[in-house]
Amino acid sequence: MTTSSQQNPDPRGPGRPDGTTPEPARSTRDSSDPTTSGPRSGADLGSETTTANPTPTPTDRSGTDRAVFATVASPYYGYLIALFVGVMLISNVTGTKGVLLFPDLSFELGFLSLDGLVTDGAFLLFPLAYVLGDVISEVYGFKAMRRVVLSGFAVLALAALSFTFTVHLPPAPFYENQDAFEAVAGVIPQFFLAGLAGYVVGELLNSYVLVWMKRRTGEKTLWARLLGSTVVGQLADTIVFCTIAAPALGMVLGSGDYWNYVVIGFVWKTLVEAVLLPVTYVVIAWIKKREPSYQTALAGSTEAGSPLADSRA
Repeated sequence: MTTSSQQNPDPRGPGRPDGTTPEPARSTRDSSDPTTSGPRSGADLGSETTTANPTPTPTDRSGTDRAVFATVASPYYGYLIALFVGVMLISNVTGTKGVLLFPDLSFELGFLSLDGLVTDGAFLLFPLAYVLGDVISEVYGFKAMRRVVLSGFAVLALAALSFTFTVHLPPAPFYENQDAFEAVAGVIPQFFLAGLAGYVVGELLNSYVLVWMKRRTGEKTLWARLLGSTVVGQLADTIVFCTIAAPALGMVLGSGDYWNYVVIGFVWKTLVEAVLLPVTYVVIAWIKKREPSYQTALAGSTEAGSPLADSRA
């Protein structure tokens, strides 16, 4: 009875011709090799070494007969991005309408003269963007929030470009709302620049301050992080936006109207987020509990005996 040849003790193979780099062991018997001819014994079958490349190369077509998909890293991050960008996009449209709230409310305090609350149509929805920014920054870190801000910037720029292009398209003979569409969707460059600048500066500062505070407190004093980052972010957002947009509204920078515009906007948006603080607490706690990567990081931090730090920030 013919048996197979003696097994090579080195599973990597006998080596390349240069004698320095081992070559992979052959997983199948070469019929042209006389040392491996003949039937295989049971021992040969049990001791035969096989190798496989776990990562297909671009020329590997072995897996093209079935559908493959990438793994979603987080089950909640994508939803938060979509909601955040949606809030920003809607706010930029509704914010084109001037609104006067409480017209009978009137008083003077130094340079601040108040005759009703002058704001815009985004006064209710826009503060939600900072709530979402707090949630993303608290759970996923500054780098994750920075990607969200850049995504929102790209979407807002695309929306402005699309609105401008659509306004200048020739209307159909039956379309009677060209003037109305232009009034609502038409992009005023100065307002667009003000909105984008305030949004980027405010959201990035809000996230940076929150994560900076969290690195020093760990999981404690969440309320301080939320309020502190909101004050810094909203103040920067309001000053940048109002400074760029006020001249387009006929206001003189540094005048009483300008400071009224800044102070009322800042106080209102900050108060709305403060009122929503319990909701923010609930949302953050809910996501932290269900986000697998956060629970893993929290467990590792607890075992190490140190506050949870955002390693991605």
